[in-house]
Amino acid sequence: MSAEFELCPGRRIGGSNPCFIIAEIGQNHQGDIEIAKEMIRMAKDCGADCVKFQKSELEHRFTKRALARPYNSPHSWGNTYGAHKCHLEFSHEQYKDLQTFSRELGIFFTASGMDEMAAEFLHEINVPFFKVASADTSNIPYLEKTAKKGRPMVISSGMQSMETMRCVYQTVKKHNPNFTFLQCTSAYPLATEHVNLHIITEFQKEFPDIPIGYSGHEAGISVSIAAVALGAKVVERHVTLDKRWKGSDHAASLEPAELKALVSEIRTVELSMGSPLKQMLPCEASCHSKLGKSVVVRRAVQKGMELTLDMLGVKVAEPQGIPPQYIFRLVGKKITVDAEEDDTITNDMVED
Repeated sequence: MSAEFELCPGRRIGGSNPCFIIAEIGQNHQGDIEIAKEMIRMAKDCGADCVKFQKSELEHRFTKRALARPYNSPHSWGNTYGAHKCHLEFSHEQYKDLQTFSRELGIFFTASGMDEMAAEFLHEINVPFFKVASADTSNIPYLEKTAKKGRPMVISSGMQSMETMRCVYQTVKKHNPNFTFLQCTSAYPLATEHVNLHIITEFQKEFPDIPIGYSGHEAGISVSIAAVALGAKVVERHVTLDKRWKGSDHAASLEPAELKALVSEIRTVELSMGSPLKQMLPCEASCHSKLGKSVVVRRAVQKGMELTLDMLGVKVAEPQGIPPQYIFRLVGKKITVDAEEDDTITNDMVED
């Protein structure tokens, strides 16, 4: 069983705790804080545990040349990449407003710190945990500084190798025991054949002392549900109010009805996982009473006869008697009463 820890106040992950569901709003708010608030309310109404945004200090995340490059995509909000990103970036005060709004609604609020200064700001406003985006997972100096702050960490693994993830594990573990890895493939939308859910189980074997989760960008919800069945303790999915909106992430996002269905189906899967102890359950008693089979005698036998296998059969019988899995234990035993053909053999009818 994977280790467990408190990811948010009063909310533990790992072990037998419910899967923690993150609604990744990211920058699907179109740069409009009222849309952002509507999305937070939607995530809460759909049953998500947490909303997550993406916080950048643009001059620390990008070089001047990267910000100045032309950006002519249909999804662009400006003539340059810098103008585009600036349009989608909320101010510190707006982030504090969104955090307060989330708190009042009763849903956890956090963001991916997309650079060291953004992580500093998120630390200052006391987010419950740091999300490390895939693009920063190999950024070892960033990981060290973030881990030392002591907050729980959720680390995506898109674009990384297992060798890199081992390095990430060792780097973070030295400073912070409370973190989780999410299997992730960084493509938007993600083709099903590139999901690689088997990596969840590989992560579980490679890192047995941390919870493992899943960050998905595929269409629909079935793959994310399967991830939970494989043991994902955190699920993160991008969300949107309308997949047709301008922006490259919308096509890989879930609309409200899909998010609500995902939460519901994850809870159903968790309930269905049940106990690892295999035994007949009370709910099966009626079926067993009607259809359960017992050992019977194939022909009449007399008291004192030694039972042989050819004397014994298995049928639905009335009354029920010795279960068929014990038939071979009866061979060589003496029967203590006379029995007619098809009579049930019960424990008190044989020696010992």
